[in-house]
Amino acid sequence: MSGDSTALGDLYDRFGRQAYSLARRICVDEGLAEDVVQEVFLAFWRDPSRFDPERGKFGTWLLTLVHHKSVDAVRRESAIRRRTVPASDDETEWNAPAGPGADEGALGAVVAGHVREALGELPAEQRQVLALAYYGGYTQREVAAMTGVPLGTVKSRMFTGVARLRNLLGPLMEAGGEPAGGMT
Repeated sequence: MSGDSTALGDLYDRFGRQAYSLARRICVDEGLAEDVVQEVFLAFWRDPSRFDPERGKFGTWLLTLVHHKSVDAVRRESAIRRRTVPASDDETEWNAPAGPGADEGALGAVVAGHVREALGELPAEQRQVLALAYYGGYTQREVAAMTGVPLGTVKSRMFTGVARLRNLLGPLMEAGGEPAGGMT
């Protein structure tokens, strides 16, 4: 595969749309999603030995890579934005503009971070189906087709995974679904 642009084109024709769709859902920004997909396919083209057919299907591996690269890209963009926002020079108190704003996004990111940490504690097969369903937006039937496992197994893994997430995240949430530690 290395250096075979025709084979890469065939793979892109087959998986490019799914990869872009997943990246777009995670990144939200179209340009960032395009960059992620390009980065993934180029990485595979440069080093096709990264894919091990003994460990699973190519499509599953590729979409998992797209998911990881998309999350990295979002984190990288967020860090760049934090660094480029100028800090106040004077010591006057800064007042946030009225209405919903970045604070809600930040709180959402904190909650999302707790969920990602909890997902990291799940077995790989549960984490994979939940990530494809919730981050990728795929139906259970699509997840079953992508992972090559029966639909009933996907449903079972999702049910068990969600139950474990509830147990892991339960202590972080207070009554009413608000995060612990005074965050609302």
